[in-house]
Amino acid sequence: MGFSEEFELLTRACYPLLYIATAEEERVEAAITKSAQRLGNRTIYIWDFVEGYQHNSEGLGKRNPLQALEFIEKLPDKIGGIFILRDFQRFLEDISISRKLRNLARSLKSQPKNIVIVSPTINIPKDLAEVLTIVDFLLPTAHEISSEIEQILINIQQIPDPGLLDEIVRAARGLSLDRIKRVLTRCIALNGTLESSDVEMILEEKRQSIRQTQILDFYPATEEISDIGGLDQLKDWLLRRGAAFTERARLYGLPNPRGLLLVGVQGTGKSLTAKAIAHHWHLPLLRLDVGRLFSSLVGESESRTRQMINLAEALSPCILWIDEIDKAFAGADGKGDSGTTSRVFSTFINWLSEKKSPVFVVATANNVQFLPPEMLRKGRFDEIFFVGLPSTNERETIFQVHLSRLRPLSIRDYDIKRLAYETPDFSGAEIEQILIEAMHIAFSQNREFTTDDILEAASQMIPLARTAQEQIEYLQNWAYSGKARLASRDSRLTERDKNSNESV
Repeated sequence: MGFSEEFELLTRACYPLLYIATAEEERVEAAITKSAQRLGNRTIYIWDFVEGYQHNSEGLGKRNPLQALEFIEKLPDKIGGIFILRDFQRFLEDISISRKLRNLARSLKSQPKNIVIVSPTINIPKDLAEVLTIVDFLLPTAHEISSEIEQILINIQQIPDPGLLDEIVRAARGLSLDRIKRVLTRCIALNGTLESSDVEMILEEKRQSIRQTQILDFYPATEEISDIGGLDQLKDWLLRRGAAFTERARLYGLPNPRGLLLVGVQGTGKSLTAKAIAHHWHLPLLRLDVGRLFSSLVGESESRTRQMINLAEALSPCILWIDEIDKAFAGADGKGDSGTTSRVFSTFINWLSEKKSPVFVVATANNVQFLPPEMLRKGRFDEIFFVGLPSTNERETIFQVHLSRLRPLSIRDYDIKRLAYETPDFSGAEIEQILIEAMHIAFSQNREFTTDDILEAASQMIPLARTAQEQIEYLQNWAYSGKARLASRDSRLTERDKNSNESV
């Protein structure tokens, strides 16, 4: 159900107090005006703190929010109206405003009147949580963006090119109409026309817009699949789905891929895989810090979750990367936070199950014991992969990747097979660190680093596989018992793990 349909249903059902969280005042007011025209018996009244009521009852309630509510109360019962109150959330903590709204919520149930609070943020005190109904107002659709761009092109007497129009629409998805107008006006002021080269300026505007939400980050993805050492089964799985977001795949009957849950040891390439997927599939990478979803205000955590979902869907097709999801939802049982974590988790998990939009979720977790059981249920993700410690062959590949980047001209000087053999239990991240330490050793002596320097650095480092042995053994036993698909064909156990399995 779209915004207009939901809004008109709520007004006909006599929901007295509605709350719309959006920064697009002009667009939402235009949408409400059209709805009022279709309803037929509603006059639009708009109030703000500086100007008071506009168009109707000019200036009434200026700098007086209580008077703005008293005006609604004094209107005859049979007069229909929609009262748009801009930024009214700032006054909701006032006892007189709160009491008046609750009184109005009771009296307006039998009248053709609706109060609509329009605010860029959700800020609802606990005593008003029962009487206020939050209505989602989504970012503009591709059709709305296309219509706006066509109008701009007509205004500058430029014939709309279908290919250029489609390219600009894709780049502008996820921006408000106001931002789209501003950035396109900037492009026209620079070039006199709209060109394909303007897409990068639009994308930069999008990056800035996403950063300002303080929920998602637009993450640059330059890593390639070839930068991942090992994980051949995972890479094969990803390569087979490289064209899964195309229209050709839809015509074939394939649904949009849902996502991956990567569980495994820290430093084994889970986050690197998320970046490589975005680069290989040529899709934008959005990084979600789940901690940013939570707020102390009633309803705001759930609202931020919906905002995150709406933004990700508006930017689709895209990759949504959620790092260390096990830590984010470890308290999903709701104990100790009045159920906020549980409600946020419920909203998120339901979206994972029901989503139809091409948002590919890549979630990573280090500790499967902290994951709620609902997260592991089939249908949430396309596949759950276990990413374990690299085998000897995989460590050889990892050394090859890093040394090719660090010393491409002298890579033959390094005994990579020996390095791989001498570093059991080391993860990919730890291999990178011993190379950096080896470079420090050699740099301090004003010479080139060697295989012996790398081995010396390795001898000084205690890998996580030894310091967190019990946790890693639990993860390995969980994966090898068939709970997850192995990311590598050459997946292995340490000697201790092999012996313990044999004894079992």
